[in-house]
Amino acid sequence: MRLASLHTYPVKGCHRLDHDTAVTQPWGLAGDRRWMVVNDAGVGVTQREATGLVRLRAEPRPGGLVLRAADRSDLVVPEPVGSGHVPVRVFNNRMAVPARPAGPAADEWLGDLLGRPVRLVWLGEPTRHLPDGSRPVDPGDRVSFADAYPILLANQASLAALNGWLADDGDEPLPMARFRPNLVVEGAEPWAEDGWVGKLIRVGAVEFLVAGGCDRCVVTTTDQETGVRGKQPLRVLAKHRRFGRDLLFGVHLVPRPVAGDLVGTLSVGDPVLVETG
Repeated sequence: MRLASLHTYPVKGCHRLDHDTAVTQPWGLAGDRRWMVVNDAGVGVTQREATGLVRLRAEPRPGGLVLRAADRSDLVVPEPVGSGHVPVRVFNNRMAVPARPAGPAADEWLGDLLGRPVRLVWLGEPTRHLPDGSRPVDPGDRVSFADAYPILLANQASLAALNGWLADDGDEPLPMARFRPNLVVEGAEPWAEDGWVGKLIRVGAVEFLVAGGCDRCVVTTTDQETGVRGKQPLRVLAKHRRFGRDLLFGVHLVPRPVAGDLVGTLSVGDPVLVETG
């Protein structure tokens, strides 16, 4: 089994970035979901309600990031290290966390892109946004603006099995991008990841705890290139991958630091090993 691809999403909900290597930090891959678009109430705006985020190409650079979209001028956004904090929520029912506003230029650029008033904020310090006891494995304050856990892993063979079910129903196959993973592995059996929950896995020299399966939402029905929304894969997941109330695809990972905040670097092609016993 090996690591087939690596991906980050610098602004929560934006188009993916593909990487050959990525530094792993306790709160996720470096540069992943440290920025978020929020509404007037300070609640995160995601593809659930704004599919136009698929048009946003955000690229980290030292001291900030660049916002890009087709037919628009690039905007360089510095990390707002000198600004005060504002309270924001990843979702309306989450704990408020302190983030720094990026400023009016970024707000106007993104508001024009999405067709609604929004603000861009930066999470300078990873901060807890779920209460104690709300997750089977609790990474504490070591999480970015990710929904629940630092890293999401998906299995290429499981996607192939899902696409087989779609074909049986007369639907078109879907790319892995629909599921917005950070790590994609190949060489495992379909749905092998179900048996990894609660175990340690090693990717190259980096160790992770597999925290649990990922319940999928309407974002998976959104074409990540066009923003067009359909019915799949939620229908086929409901038919074949329902566990209680959850429709599962992929697993959540929590990095295990070596010393302090030191974790390690991942590279495409790294071997992937699952603990035995």
